[in-house]
Amino acid sequence: MRAYAQRPEREQFAAPAGVPATLGVTEKSQRTHAQREGPTMVEAHGVRAMRAGGPEVLEYGPIEVGAPGPGEILVEVRAAGINFIDTYRRSGVYPMDYPHTVGVEGSGVVAQVGEGVTAWSAGDRVAWHDAAGSYATHVIVRADKAMRAPEGVDFESAAAIPLQGLTAQYLVTGSHRVEPGQTALVHAAAGGVGLLLVQLIKHLGGTVIGTVSTEEKAELARAAGADHVFLYGDGVDVAQTVLDLTDGRGVDVAYDGVGKDTFDASLKATAVRGSVVLFGGASGQVPPFDIQRLNGEGGVFLSRPSLVWFVRTPEELAERSEMLFDGLSNRWLDFRVGQSFPLTDAAEAHRALEGRRTTGKVVVTV
Repeated sequence: MRAYAQRPEREQFAAPAGVPATLGVTEKSQRTHAQREGPTMVEAHGVRAMRAGGPEVLEYGPIEVGAPGPGEILVEVRAAGINFIDTYRRSGVYPMDYPHTVGVEGSGVVAQVGEGVTAWSAGDRVAWHDAAGSYATHVIVRADKAMRAPEGVDFESAAAIPLQGLTAQYLVTGSHRVEPGQTALVHAAAGGVGLLLVQLIKHLGGTVIGTVSTEEKAELARAAGADHVFLYGDGVDVAQTVLDLTDGRGVDVAYDGVGKDTFDASLKATAVRGSVVLFGGASGQVPPFDIQRLNGEGGVFLSRPSLVWFVRTPEELAERSEMLFDGLSNRWLDFRVGQSFPLTDAAEAHRALEGRRTTGKVVVTV
């Protein structure tokens, strides 16, 4: 990744089509504010996507970051999580203005607070899932979108867990509240969200049936606590396998982030008045279907949630994040940071993620 010498023009951000604007793509999150306490601009460096393209379009160099405005905090970044949404915005899959500083997730230390902010002070350890420009030495974070990162959790883990962890947490407590004795089907149980789902369901007293694509992934799911794991693919009747494992009853809830390839099996494998929670479409989006099917499968409840609807208030965000950080601090939640790169090597981090060369979350560190 090459560095650039000139200070760039201030960036403009537009929400990509089909993606909630609350994922951090706002002009406000990185603009210079007219009235501040402290210095108007912060000397900062970051990684920008200069144009749509592959990892080679990422460049490290000086960026403009303003002091925090009302309701905002300025954070000295310690680590940033690498997510596929970052690659989609870099590549142009999601429409963006270029250049823009990449990243939405990270952790660090509060450097300065804006007007009206009382919950945070300089020196506080924080993490976030929703702040544009997180691949940087400094970033502006909305105070009501920040989470407390306890001393017992390292910055890399605190930067890596917010998006996947909050997703898994709301799935097992919000979309369908897992109760002791319930059985859950988790597709892609060895994925980033899948491994967290397995552990959270077990922590809540549930039984987990996981599907995976390889034997190596099956071992990861079993190590996370899954009670039953089997490989899906050609010739495998997923629904019948689940019914056999549950004595014909089916599962109380099916968590399906795969979508088109697994949706029919999820419906058929779910118990009477059970829930199917469709939270992603890794294999493609589920095509339109007759809603009467839900009645035919036993009055199944179907939901299609997104994280944005489950962290609408600071109190809700705090409650969800506290469960995750408690798990990390007290070691009942095992979260793997697969690989760490220096911030200056963000392009290589993107290559590792897109090339499927890592297991676990990828982060960049400052």
